[in-house]
Order: sequence, then structure tokens, then C-alpha cells
Amino acid sequence: MAGSRTRVTTLSIDVGGTGLKASVLDERGRMLVDRVRVETPVGSPPGVVVTALRRLVAPLPHYHRVSVGFPGVVRDGVVRTAPNLGHTGWQGYDLARALQRALGRPVRVINDADMQGLAAIRGKGLELVLTLGTGFGSALYIHGRLAPHLELAHVPFRKGETFEQQLGNAARKQAGARAWNRRVRKALDVLFTLTQYDRAYLGGGNSKHLQGKLPRNTSIVPNEKGILGGIHLWREGVAL
Repeated sequence: MAGSRTRVTTLSIDVGGTGLKASVLDERGRMLVDRVRVETPVGSPPGVVVTALRRLVAPLPHYHRVSVGFPGVVRDGVVRTAPNLGHTGWQGYDLARALQRALGRPVRVINDADMQGLAAIRGKGLELVLTLGTGFGSALYIHGRLAPHLELAHVPFRKGETFEQQLGNAARKQAGARAWNRRVRKALDVLFTLTQYDRAYLGGGNSKHLQGKLPRNTSIVPNEKGILGGIHLWREGVAL
């Protein structure tokens, strides 16, 4: 039909320390289908995870490009760290290239907290995103633009332990809900001192365990933002 054009769709993948999730987004970043999920094969070499992702997304609708949120430091599609996936083979692994070969589409990969935050922020001032899941993720944005990734998870936090050691899922189970909630609030205080953020957003699977009233400039964001943020990786001005 004259004047018609192809509507570009995006396969968005959220790699987590517990689950691999995916859906296809339309041009406005809305899910065209419910997300699919399988357990993450933690401890397996990267090729096993890539195969699991290929099988996971096989039933999904057609897509033209792929966005991936990954739980670690990623630069130019290459994984630098993957502490919660339990295999040394991730270090230096070109995940973007491997997935592009497996899926036959152009692929962009970014830290998972960075990707979730792109769908959560309002685009005003300095905004902080923290993801509370298997580990501890973080991302910073200034007036809607993603700042260089800071791997705060492995920075000392309290009692000689890192943010992740104090706030990850294992710590939540060991410390109990009340103590873990106090730690989350202390982390917000420490990171406010560090960054003077205007707003903070708390996501990840363990955000459902947050109790009590949060500071006025802090809100909980739905876990699906980890998928919805994938649309932003193909927009201008996003540092990957």
C-alpha cells in the first residue's frame, strides 16, 4: 500500500541472576505480548545462556532489533563483570556479537539497572535507580541522559561489606526483613550524600519486600520496567 512503512519492533531481554525474561516491544515501547521467562542457568558458560535465550525468544513475534539488560559491567557489548552468573567465562565475552549471531538481528547490550532506569525516570534533574534482586544494581541519569555506569554494588558500604553483600538476596534472607529494610534506607542516605540525587527509584524483584514509608523523593517501580527500558537503547543519545 502506498505510504505504508514497516513498524520497527524490538526484542527486549532482561538477564537476571534468577530468571531470563523477554518480550517484544512496539515503536512506542509497549509490550506486544506477555513476557516469557525461564530460570537462569547460573554457573553455566556464556554459550549455554545464549542458547537458553535463543530458545526462550523463539515463540515470540517478529522483531527487527534486540536490546539486552545484563547484570554486570558491559562496554561496547562486551561483558567486563558478571558476579551473579557464576562463571569466569563471562569476563571479556562479547555478548552482543554472540546474540547477533544466534538471533540474526542487530543487538545492543547495557547494564540491567541502566536499562530498567531508562523506562522509570522522569527525565528531570539527577535521578538514581537502585535494583534490589539477586544482587544490587545502580544507575544514574542527569536530565534524562544516562551517566557513565558506576558499579556501586562492590563498593564498601557498612561493617566491612559491600552494598551487594549487605543488600543482595542472600543478605535479605539472612538478616531478616526489618534489618534489611533499615539497610536499604541507610543506602539511600549514603548515596544521597554521594550524589545529591533529586529522585530515587527502587526496582528489582526484592522491592516487593520494602516496608514502611519511603522518603518523599523515592518511589518503587514495577519490575517490568526492566523489559520496557529496551526501547531506549535504540534512541539517540544513549551511551552504551
